[in-house]
Amino acid sequence: MGGGRAQVNKAHKSRFASRASRHAHKIDKVRSGKSETSHRAAVKGARAARIQQSKAIRDKKRAALLKEKRSSNGPSSAPRVIVLVGLSSLANVGSLAKDLLAFAEGGDGKLKSSTVASPTYKLRTTVLQAPYGDLTTCMELAKVADLLAFVLPANSFYSSDSSSPIDDFGSQCLSVFRAVGLPSTAVFIRDLPADNKSRQELKKAATSFLSAELPEDCKFYLADTKDDLHKFMWHFKEQHLSSPHWRSQRPYVMSEQVSINPDENTGLCTLLVSGYLRVHNLSVNQLVHVSGAGDFQLGQIDVLKDPCPLSERKSSDVMETEDNGIQIVNTFVPDPSSQEPLLVENVPDPLAGEQTWPTEEDMEEANINNKQRKLVKRKLPQGTSEYQAAWIVDDTDDEDNDSDNDNQAGSGMVIDEQGHSDQGSDGSDIDAVSHFTEKFDGETIGDSEMADEENLTKDQIEAEIKKIKEANADDEEFPDEVETPLDVPAKKRFAKYRGLKSFRTSSWDPKESLPSDYARIFAFDNFTRTQKHVLAKMAELDGGAKDCAQMGSYVRLYVKNVPTDIASKLCHPSRRVPVVVSGLFQHESKMSVLHFSIKKHDSYEAPIKSKEPLIFNVGFRQFTARPLFSSDNINCNKHKMERFLHHGRFSVASVYAPISFPPLPLIVLKNRDGEQPAIAAIGSLKSVDPDRIILKKIVLTGYPQRVSKLKAIMRYMFHNPDDVKWFKPVELWTKHGRRGRIKETVGTHGAMKCIFNSSIQQHDTVCMSLYKRAYPKWPEQLYHA
Repeated sequence: MGGGRAQVNKAHKSRFASRASRHAHKIDKVRSGKSETSHRAAVKGARAARIQQSKAIRDKKRAALLKEKRSSNGPSSAPRVIVLVGLSSLANVGSLAKDLLAFAEGGDGKLKSSTVASPTYKLRTTVLQAPYGDLTTCMELAKVADLLAFVLPANSFYSSDSSSPIDDFGSQCLSVFRAVGLPSTAVFIRDLPADNKSRQELKKAATSFLSAELPEDCKFYLADTKDDLHKFMWHFKEQHLSSPHWRSQRPYVMSEQVSINPDENTGLCTLLVSGYLRVHNLSVNQLVHVSGAGDFQLGQIDVLKDPCPLSERKSSDVMETEDNGIQIVNTFVPDPSSQEPLLVENVPDPLAGEQTWPTEEDMEEANINNKQRKLVKRKLPQGTSEYQAAWIVDDTDDEDNDSDNDNQAGSGMVIDEQGHSDQGSDGSDIDAVSHFTEKFDGETIGDSEMADEENLTKDQIEAEIKKIKEANADDEEFPDEVETPLDVPAKKRFAKYRGLKSFRTSSWDPKESLPSDYARIFAFDNFTRTQKHVLAKMAELDGGAKDCAQMGSYVRLYVKNVPTDIASKLCHPSRRVPVVVSGLFQHESKMSVLHFSIKKHDSYEAPIKSKEPLIFNVGFRQFTARPLFSSDNINCNKHKMERFLHHGRFSVASVYAPISFPPLPLIVLKNRDGEQPAIAAIGSLKSVDPDRIILKKIVLTGYPQRVSKLKAIMRYMFHNPDDVKWFKPVELWTKHGRRGRIKETVGTHGAMKCIFNSSIQQHDTVCMSLYKRAYPKWPEQLYHA
């Protein structure tokens, strides 16, 4: 019945179980002391804890999202800023701005302000126009834009002047906006034909053309009729606006009104800036930065009644009313004990490095050392008295010593030989040829040949050097070559330079021989920890402090001690950019050494030299700096200085500037005579570190005069025997990959014997690398209004 096969059951897997588990059923559970449900309860409790934790995280995110939505869309939020930018000269930005403001206000009357409240859409909007052709103004307006709207006329697709609806200025604007950080973006298409089919075709063409230039979430709108504007306003009301991360960290006020309260006979005044406070709460004890003017303290903050409310309601909390009808709701006055001091530079003590009077411990130690010296026995000539013995100096130097003693202090240039693990073969290569030394010493140079060289005049030597240089003019891969001067000794001309056994591993003390400007700056023990502490302090202000103006409120800031000439420029009626007052973090007014990751802009072709005056735009700040360019070595704490900023690759620009906490974008401008400043480079803030070591490298070159396998007579690297002795400890290398060292001087015109680790050729070039630490230049004037 069951067939020819018998049932086969699976084998019991007791062989995989432990001995304790096999005998677990024999143990009395009451005597074991373990509850029957203890493991199950533990698992259940852990699961409940995970569920509770995930619920808390979810509720926290929901509360943060709701708070952000209320702060951006609620009735107490600041008006949303729309900046209109024309991508070509054909775009009529002014007419679109008037249509948007008139439609949002809902009336046909004359517009009084660029900010309107729309009860229909329950939204307040500020519309600003970016002037075509003024790249600096467009960049400043993009920094405060909540929505960056590009205006594209339909007739630009049919223009015969160019094949692209975006001209050169529009392309330059797009590249700068991407470097600053794009907020939410939109495209308005104007001057469309009447038929619906052509309108949709043009919209598709604009979308396909601009989709590669703009973010993925960019919206395209037709903006000719009221129905088109109505559709945009409904989408704009519900849109979640994104902003650059650097702007979401700092409170700022974009001016609606600016005025001056002059102080008598001081040249200073109080700048009054009225506007909506955005992003964060602002404390009256904070320092603020006025764009283009500098850092200042606040004298007072007045919270005013909103001049453009969504709904008119009688306010019962008005404290007082001024003569001009402005109603003050609240006033904050700084506390002198907790107000942040306006400290820009450190004041060094000129006597800090002076020697003090020795203490008693120092005197006792000196006496002990003197007694020990007297106990040392010296060999003296017979009949020498004790008085004569005191004047005899121990002569430990032997003039006939071998070249090993030349590396001692005072006998030549000091070379750092620590950490040469990456060039372990160099020492062995030099030792491998040491047995050739005796043979090389026996060889001499013909007297007639040396006499001919010594009889050359200075002009003949320069002409011969020039001839050799021209013959080797194709060495663009060695840009650090310099010529040794004929009239100045090399050890004086290059006294600040030193040799390094290994650029990567040799030590270099970052505190050694610092310039006097380093006494004026500030440094951090731990920059990352300080930044976390500063951001946590800003979060406490948002929690609700007593001396803080709330985000979204209409405030009037009293910025004190502003120079009158700068303030008058900020208040000039012809100014097309609103004044931006941004709050500063702690320490952000102090000077230090800032390092930026920088890249030359594609549209700028002129050379940019190190230490050349440039205008740095870092976030809301704009200041003048003289940067020092360098490479960025990942596996090394030393970085090579670059004389120019090169195309197509990133470098590091180091400047003396006020401290800023990253991330922050960088736009570098270059002034031009009689023209608008040009965009020279873009980048971002990398770090704040005065101890970053930047080394300037020079290469001295010489040429073989006579070659014998591993040995050669070199000339034209030096012109003085004393220079050869001074630079004797420094290692040599050739452009064909040989390594060597200086043996001794030859003649009186700087020729020298050298030994190499392999055979050297007659057409090779011998080089010596020297380094010194370089520093940026202190700016003559930091801010230009």
